[in-house]
Amino acid sequence: MNQYHPPVADFLMNTAVVDCKHPQIQILAASLSGQTPLIRAKNCFDWVRDHIEHSIDFHREEVTCKASDVLRIGTGLCTAKSHLLVALWRANQIPAGFCYQRLTLDGPNPPYCTHGFTAVWLDDWGWYRCDARGNSKPGIHCAFTPGQENLAYPTIYNGEQTYPDVWAEPWPDLLAAMEKLQSISQYRSDPIDACPPVADLCVSEPTAPNIHSAETGHVLP
Repeated sequence: MNQYHPPVADFLMNTAVVDCKHPQIQILAASLSGQTPLIRAKNCFDWVRDHIEHSIDFHREEVTCKASDVLRIGTGLCTAKSHLLVALWRANQIPAGFCYQRLTLDGPNPPYCTHGFTAVWLDDWGWYRCDARGNSKPGIHCAFTPGQENLAYPTIYNGEQTYPDVWAEPWPDLLAAMEKLQSISQYRSDPIDACPPVADLCVSEPTAPNIHSAETGHVLP
């Protein structure tokens, strides 16, 4: 548990991609409200995990990136789903940011891809990392359980890593690659292996001591 309090303004920003002030995001965020920030945070997580179809799991070809587009179209890769989740948290005035892993796309060998998930600030827990990519793939059981991480993927192969930071904004290199993507089939044949920014708004988050990963191996982020 990390009690380092985030620079609140940075992790509540409305941006072109994390457009938390979009009317439809505001409406949904209000409908997911609860009596405490913890309840609101869990409601937002569960909704994105269960209601936005993971592009690969559901064989969708639409490419989404901006949070409001993910909501409108109803699908996205892990990175796009994280944009919507962070937008919903911020719309509920809960500081939140972005986390990333570098994973192989399928099995022990390259190519690599960038897997995106999220971190939310909870006053009683500090930064809590969680993954709303969806449990629509066999073997994945991600849940919102502060105090214990339930990330979708372990890092087990050469070249894989989990980056320890929480970023206030999505990686620029990742966004540039997503903007060029024409279809999910294109992603499957040429996955995005983005580079972290040299300098950005982020806080360092040491690896949590109590981590559970849903799989012992992985195929596709």
